[in-house]
Amino acid sequence: MNTEAFVHLPTLRARIKPPLSSELRVTPELLADWDQRNRGLGHPENWRLPDAQREASRRATLQQRPLTGDVWVFGYGSLMWDPGFHFTEVRLADVDGHQRRFTNKMTVGRGTLEHPALMLTLEPQAGRCQGLAFRVAADAVEAETTILWRREMLRGSYTAGWLPAATPQGPIEVLAFLANPDCPSYTGEQPLTQTASVIASAVGPRGSNRDYLEQLAAQLDLLVIEDAYIRRLMAQVQTLAGA
Repeated sequence: MNTEAFVHLPTLRARIKPPLSSELRVTPELLADWDQRNRGLGHPENWRLPDAQREASRRATLQQRPLTGDVWVFGYGSLMWDPGFHFTEVRLADVDGHQRRFTNKMTVGRGTLEHPALMLTLEPQAGRCQGLAFRVAADAVEAETTILWRREMLRGSYTAGWLPAATPQGPIEVLAFLANPDCPSYTGEQPLTQTASVIASAVGPRGSNRDYLEQLAAQLDLLVIEDAYIRRLMAQVQTLAGA
């Protein structure tokens, strides 16, 4: 990984997984492995979007980008510690008019068909979402966004779009993966106690839902990002878990 990428945030050097060691750098081989595993767990043949549909989404989104050249990717969840793609710079970034919320039901990864987990989305709500912006070099955009789309747009849980973001180094436009209310897995925002109950108990092949939340909270703490929703949710999950 390019160490110069962390010039603005040197504390992140040891807190972001290198892309080539990431389990979420989704190659065709890894995708085939997921297909085999999930079908073995009882998921239907069409458990994910067809490759052609996912690729069409990627190309359409890139055609809509405000500027040619480098692409900035907004991370508000697991991308903040395990992006899985190569980047040349990372900055703190704020996106207005959106908030992170657990509104995406997942029966793979950290959940199962019997006990789905809840994963983050970016919801249009008053306030702002603070996260990270990763710069992908122009000559790597094609390859790295292909990797990214296999991960974020696997099941149609998100819509991809471009949002203005504020960074300490100046304004940028970021590629963000937003909540998709038309997706069958979309739950909408539920009462905090209900959300916490799911997160406290869901476990899947990639680990527990609680571990995901704890990793997110730890990364926000490291970056001194205050998120009242995540803080309240963590407290509720810890109460339910007795720790």
